[in-house]
Amino acid sequence: MLHGTPGSHQGPRPRSMVLYQLGIRLIAYDRPGYGESQRNPGRRVVDAAADVEDIADFLGLQSFSVVGRSGGGPHALACAARSVGRVRSAAVLVSLAPPDAPELDWFAGMTESNVREYRNARENRDMLQTTLVQNADAMRADPMALLDGLHGEMPEVDRHVVADAGIRRMLHKNFMAGIEKNADGWIDDALAFSRPWGFDPADITVPTLLWHGEEDVFSPVEHFTWLARRIKRATVVLEPSAAHFAAVPVLPKVLGWLREQAKAEAAATA
Repeated sequence: MLHGTPGSHQGPRPRSMVLYQLGIRLIAYDRPGYGESQRNPGRRVVDAAADVEDIADFLGLQSFSVVGRSGGGPHALACAARSVGRVRSAAVLVSLAPPDAPELDWFAGMTESNVREYRNARENRDMLQTTLVQNADAMRADPMALLDGLHGEMPEVDRHVVADAGIRRMLHKNFMAGIEKNADGWIDDALAFSRPWGFDPADITVPTLLWHGEEDVFSPVEHFTWLARRIKRATVVLEPSAAHFAAVPVLPKVLGWLREQAKAEAAATA
């Protein structure tokens, strides 16, 4: 599982009993700069593939599936594109598309706070660092400061999702583990999303689920439709009455899809 932005290996996940019932071993890690992971200055989205392969090698896993939500989406796509022969299936929820995607107005429909962040990543890195360091400091004092600050930009459906006490607890744990020491991972994610990713999603050949909420203002639906056109074996799910944070409660269903697709791929190549 590739966590969101900002985030950590504690990212929102199904309960252990749900994973047991699904027959899934869920593995997550802190991207460089988050939590306990050392920063990797200048990292690109594509670099996640090598990190995940290293972890899989350490755990003795020849093949695996990947899932990424929000900021984890591009990194999951990188694994699917580059770890050929090892990734059996992939799922991406509410992901951005590459910043150099042809015929995509990348900022169209995006909430103002995200536009500022990604424009700063492209044009004013000092301002990006200052802003995200301040945001991380505010979150250490109040873990819900990020969500509270975004409340006015959220569609009503997102406000309803994040009002759930269980989801807020998961997000709290996730945010605090990620920015406990500094904002380095958050800064480097913003920079990585705003420069060429280092791979083409069209290179993905495994079954890939793209899930999106039509009312998403953090990763606009046009990003989803661009990826859907680009990835040949994409299964697309567009929820008309959902937005960005609805991707949290659907994760168990998505993991079940990944498991079944991985089994089918393994059988096909046996």
